[in-house]
Amino acid sequence: MAPSLVIVESPAKAKTIKKYLGRNYSVMASIGHIKDLPKSKLGVDVEKGFEPTYVVIKEKKGVIDKIIQLAAEADDIFLALDNDREGEAIAWHIAEEIETRLKKKSKENKKGIHRILFNEITKKTIQESIKKPQKLDLHLFESQQARRILDRLVGYKVSPLLWERVQRGLSAGRVQTVALRLVCEREKEIRNFKSEEYWSFHASLKGSQGDPFQADLVSYQGEKLRVQDEKEAKFYVAGAQKHPFILQKITKKERQRHPTPPFITSKLQQDAARKLGFSPKKTMMLAQQLYEGMELDNEDIVGLITYMRTDSVRVSDIAIDEVRDFILDRYGKKYLPGSKNEYKGKKGAQDAHEAIRPTSALRIPEKVQKYLSKDQYLLYDLIWKRFVASQMTSAMYDQTSFDIDSKEYGWRANGSILRFSGFLEVYSEGVDEKDEEEESGKILPDLKEGETLKLLEIKPLQHFTEPPPRFSEASLIKELEEDGVGRPSTYASIMSNIQDRGYVRKQDRRLFPNDLGMIVNDLLTESFPDIFNVQFTAQMENELDEVEEGKRTYVEVLTDFYTPFQKTLIEATKHMKNIKRQEIKTDLFCPECNSPMIIKWGRRGEFLACTNYPECKYTREFQRDEEGEIQLMKREVTGEMCAKCAGQMIIKSGRFGKFLACSNYPGCKTTRALTVGVGCPLCKGKVVEKRTRKGRNFYGCSNYPKCNFATWDKPLKQSCPQCGSPFLIQKVTKTSGTQIKCPEKDCDYIRSTDEEPVKASSN
Repeated sequence: MAPSLVIVESPAKAKTIKKYLGRNYSVMASIGHIKDLPKSKLGVDVEKGFEPTYVVIKEKKGVIDKIIQLAAEADDIFLALDNDREGEAIAWHIAEEIETRLKKKSKENKKGIHRILFNEITKKTIQESIKKPQKLDLHLFESQQARRILDRLVGYKVSPLLWERVQRGLSAGRVQTVALRLVCEREKEIRNFKSEEYWSFHASLKGSQGDPFQADLVSYQGEKLRVQDEKEAKFYVAGAQKHPFILQKITKKERQRHPTPPFITSKLQQDAARKLGFSPKKTMMLAQQLYEGMELDNEDIVGLITYMRTDSVRVSDIAIDEVRDFILDRYGKKYLPGSKNEYKGKKGAQDAHEAIRPTSALRIPEKVQKYLSKDQYLLYDLIWKRFVASQMTSAMYDQTSFDIDSKEYGWRANGSILRFSGFLEVYSEGVDEKDEEEESGKILPDLKEGETLKLLEIKPLQHFTEPPPRFSEASLIKELEEDGVGRPSTYASIMSNIQDRGYVRKQDRRLFPNDLGMIVNDLLTESFPDIFNVQFTAQMENELDEVEEGKRTYVEVLTDFYTPFQKTLIEATKHMKNIKRQEIKTDLFCPECNSPMIIKWGRRGEFLACTNYPECKYTREFQRDEEGEIQLMKREVTGEMCAKCAGQMIIKSGRFGKFLACSNYPGCKTTRALTVGVGCPLCKGKVVEKRTRKGRNFYGCSNYPKCNFATWDKPLKQSCPQCGSPFLIQKVTKTSGTQIKCPEKDCDYIRSTDEEPVKASSN
């Protein structure tokens, strides 16, 4: 009997599933998509019903050949790709390749090609899925195809406009531009914000018993008081001190705080950002590793969490029964609700997968910690705690409030105490800003209504209104989710794209738009107001969902989009501003020829240039302060002298990054590469950053061609604490992201970029 072939996406998943299925199955990884639209052209025939032309991805030719070879020897082929749009598209393309290629070899060939679906990678789930194969889902595939074509039409039609009007290499993504727009509009709000002064009043009072407590002024003559200067504040303080403080009303009530549902993708990314400081990209990378399987001593290889791309809060009855038994056993009866907690998902949520949860609540984080890296453990711990807490009882608070009158002045004091922790025993959701939280621990004294309180002090406090906060990655994902923009699989890539393109930078965990991002946003939103906006993009997501549900065809959705888009594109081609040719006058004068200076746009953004060009080639970098005023950037002096003219060597920025140049330019044109601060391991030279003809950065010896040392990984001026290597390297891979490693082959030292040590993988 020929072994059956199972095709999955990743090698790690293939390794796990192979262990579960045994010798009668061969398991092969496609390593993601095998086919895509061509990079060199549009690849979509708009006139023929938006017919796409898919080509085999160059790097996947060998993978496909191997799949075809194994498929030819198998009687049954199981496509076990992820149960989402992307996974269905990969499955569809693999099935097409197998059928097309094997048909050429034998007209009689008829392979049984099946689709299998699972939400978690455990032995029981995998073996049950193999017994219940399904057919490929055409609607799910066409939904992904519609999204891919939409993104291609926008990217390949609009991006060239940005190349022509701003700079080459820019991109206009259908969804990423909306995310950029939110960041830029928030920045404009902040810049235009006018702060206003206001005052608050706090009275320190003492009752007939107990400790003093604080009450806040909430009204004056029955209305909310708005005080905007110190003189007025002193007037109200003086007035309040003249009258007795009477405790008019005491309100006591019990308050509950309910647990939150298990994680969906967006909530996981938000909480991992708030609590662990992880970027969405890092969170999804770690979650993928936990999902695909870790090697445990007692269970061989097992997936620790369910599928991590989901917007459903649904959980299987088996998982709920297990966690309820666990809660009863570990925490006791009072922490277990009488019946399971049920949660309602957001409107329009896809229900293909369960919520993100541990595959078994019995695998408590401490038990599996030794098998995980530090970051893997932290994320698993977060997912496990959120899931367990979701099936626990609510927290209970005793809340008390005092309403106090002082003639025209109305005061209020609030206090509460946590009476029963409930789910808080395990987990509490993170927050972005100073969200309102229960004032646990603040207790008011046991007083009676009607008693007169002793005034100890009234403190007036000065405040200033603040602009809305800049987005963090977590709060931007939250905003996109609430607006209906994007889907679980897209949030991490959106965050990465707007930063990788140079549109947005992350600073102190906040997202700041760069000048390039502001310019691109203004151009695109002015020229395509009906396309790059939140409402339109959210509507497109709904229409893609309708394709998935079989309510509309993908051709209908694309036609409705393309007709108005084409008209707008023609208008934008005529009227979009040309930033390259734009020159803005300033009141500055050239220090070399005294001609007026203007602001121009170049490859690296705005810069000051002399109007007497080409006779005078003086330029200067600058930045703008918070008011938008020009501030000349100080030149970075290195202390090194030019070997040719003895001028100062300064650090400048060029199209290939920073480099050293003589300050006497253009009289002296001496330049050289900037070292990374690491000595060459092969000679006495220094390691410098270089670039290949195709534009890829690498690092080589300054003594080239005498010394041929070169590496793709950036050397860091840090010695290895494990083996003493004089430098470490910063290694970037698609599977592991960015990590810091030792370059020595015999040393397994590795750590994450946030300086946290992590255990080297044994795989």
